[in-house]
Amino acid sequence: MSESETVEPTKAASVKAVDDQLIDELVGRAQAEGLQLTGEGGLLQQLTKRLPESALEGEITDHLGDDKHDPAGKNGGNSRNGTRSKTVLTDVGPVEMTVPR
Repeated sequence: MSESETVEPTKAASVKAVDDQLIDELVGRAQAEGLQLTGEGGLLQQLTKRLPESALEGEITDHLGDDKHDPAGKNGGNSRNGTRSKTVLTDVGPVEMTVPR
């Protein structure tokens, strides 16, 4: 067994523990604040909106090579051009997303 093979399971277990802690914290806070976990405006619907929006923002940042509001990207010929709204039909219902252009 190589050294990398022995490190990977430990790293995976550590990441899973962090993920479990994060999920427990989100669910606990939602319940404490009276937020439903499912349904219209619930935690699951909010996560279903925020995760793809964050991924799309990261993708456009990577593509353009500069962060949002970075002066280096202004008037560069290939720059951000605002956002548009898009409704995505998901298993948790329709989700209104903001998609960068």
